[in-house]
Amino acid sequence: MAASENIPVVLVHGWAGSFRDTWQKPGIDALLEDIGRSVVGITLLGHGDQDKPHEPDAYADLPQWFLNELPHDAPVVDAVGFSLGALTILRAFIAEPHRFRRVVLAGIGDGVFQKSDPNGNKRIIDALEGRAPEDDTFARMFAHYGNQPGNDITALAAIMKRPPAEPVSADDLASLNNEVLVVLGDADFTAPAEQLAKAFPNGRLVVLKNTDHFATPESFAFIDALLDFLA
Repeated sequence: MAASENIPVVLVHGWAGSFRDTWQKPGIDALLEDIGRSVVGITLLGHGDQDKPHEPDAYADLPQWFLNELPHDAPVVDAVGFSLGALTILRAFIAEPHRFRRVVLAGIGDGVFQKSDPNGNKRIIDALEGRAPEDDTFARMFAHYGNQPGNDITALAAIMKRPPAEPVSADDLASLNNEVLVVLGDADFTAPAEQLAKAFPNGRLVVLKNTDHFATPESFAFIDALLDFLA
């Protein structure tokens, strides 16, 4: 039995997504099981069947919340995150690297090294709360994505309003010798990701051609890279 067969793969969706829509709908969980991997789907706070607090401070430490949700019978996991899920995994990985073996970060880029603009999410929040101008297509795209059946718009807005985290530094990542795969579409608004991938001693970047942010999880190139990395 390969060592990887004893290590579960934890899949974490992005903002306004779910395990079902992000990982089950394109069949990623089934494909991982086909190559002998056990899959654990973690639904983020504020999503799905998790609690959905409406206070922004409730989401101030999603990485620690995520660490508490990891399987108690698995001291080490492989972790795959998309967008908010990737940001959450990245900070959890920095905090407790011994909990992880291989890590996949999709839909995030070099912006993790920059201090967040306190008003950076204002356009999206305005769209979620019905105040965005008609011509702000970027914000309205997020609002459309958030307005999916089962989502709590107030909770999703609270996530956007959570206290900004301090930026990640290259020094934070320099001691993380785990294998890390960074995947980003060339049309993703979080691009580029070269600095992020290079900051890991064993990091690798895969750029998906003609792929925007929300299309990443269903990209065949992403799925191929993921299966190859976790086989």
